[in-house]
Amino acid sequence: MAEHLIAAKDLRLRLDGRDIFHIPEFSLQRGEVLALVGPNGSGKSSLLLTLALLQEPTEGTVRFDGRPAGRDNALALRRRMALVFQEALLLDATVRRNLMIALRLRGVTGREAEQRANRWLDRFGIAHLASRKARRLSGGEAQRTSLARAFALEPEVLFLDEPFASLDYPTRRSLLGELGKLLKDMNMTTLFVTHDYTEIPYLADRVMVLYEGRIIKTGSVRQVFGDQIVERKVWAPWEDAE
Repeated sequence: MAEHLIAAKDLRLRLDGRDIFHIPEFSLQRGEVLALVGPNGSGKSSLLLTLALLQEPTEGTVRFDGRPAGRDNALALRRRMALVFQEALLLDATVRRNLMIALRLRGVTGREAEQRANRWLDRFGIAHLASRKARRLSGGEAQRTSLARAFALEPEVLFLDEPFASLDYPTRRSLLGELGKLLKDMNMTTLFVTHDYTEIPYLADRVMVLYEGRIIKTGSVRQVFGDQIVERKVWAPWEDAE
């Protein structure tokens, strides 16, 4: 079993004649929650999609559980992952059916799929919405459904791409607190992308700062942010790079 669940080397993405990112080395350890933070346009989401094997890099290699990832095995490896985006991306179906369809696509059927769906709807506090159509959900309810769907898949790694950016502050804070506890309880390997550094203390063990497609700082939450992260001062680590 590989020490790092995901590792990458000499990773570069170049689109329309310009570098989106160039990452000489990257690793995500098992059970770690890594926050990838940086200003808008720094390449965070593109790097997440590349590590999730949804975007093919221009150069470099990605390894998952010690195995090189490529076109021949990308689909099989993606089935060991789950993603949650800023938009919930739910099907035009009931809340429960959104989970059931995702589980069936992963080969989970029958009673096990129903039990998993119900368990995670309850865990995210939306069991009472199971029969409601997704289009009738509020933003917070939709994102809870998206998170419940991801956890029901029991992924080896969870990718979160600014999942709270479109939510109001009370909803965001509530979800952050619940999700942070859940990730720790489950020891879930997670890559969390955000441009809002105040979200990081709720979730992350380690922080990687991306600026103009380059990693400029990495370390624990306190190593990267110091006391500012506790006091919520208006400061961001990429300001030092400007």
